[in-house]
Amino acid sequence: MIATASSRRNAIAAAALAALVALCLGISGCGGESGEESRSAEGEAARSDSAGVALSSDTDETGLPLLLDLGSTTCVPCKAMAPILEEMRDTFEGQFDVRFTDVKKDAAAARTHGIRIIPTQIFFDEHGNELFRHQGFFSREDMLSTWEELGYVFNE
Repeated sequence: MIATASSRRNAIAAAALAALVALCLGISGCGGESGEESRSAEGEAARSDSAGVALSSDTDETGLPLLLDLGSTTCVPCKAMAPILEEMRDTFEGQFDVRFTDVKKDAAAARTHGIRIIPTQIFFDEHGNELFRHQGFFSREDMLSTWEELGYVFNE
């Protein structure tokens, strides 16, 4: 009987820990720094009717590629990326757009883009087609290297 009660307590503690980890990673939305990447099938477009989210028509109007960062103002890796993205927005103005969408304020954007972890960066071509996505913190150098691998070179 004692071993059974102890086993139950251990099982409950393990379940509580698993729930806490799932809550932290999934629901609160902060991703780790290891990052996860995926490339879209050629011609696959990411579109949304939600305000603040990249639409094909937005990218067509500017004629510029787009880096869309989906995150939250309360997420630690997202906060770390904010000044990097602001600097890139200023440095590369007229070459590519940089946009941020707070998925806690715009849950439709998270659903539309299939966001599982934040921050998530999505790279779009000038026609609104998704080219690449990365989950987790992404350094300035890595973002620029990704653009280069996708065939885009920007002047600083």
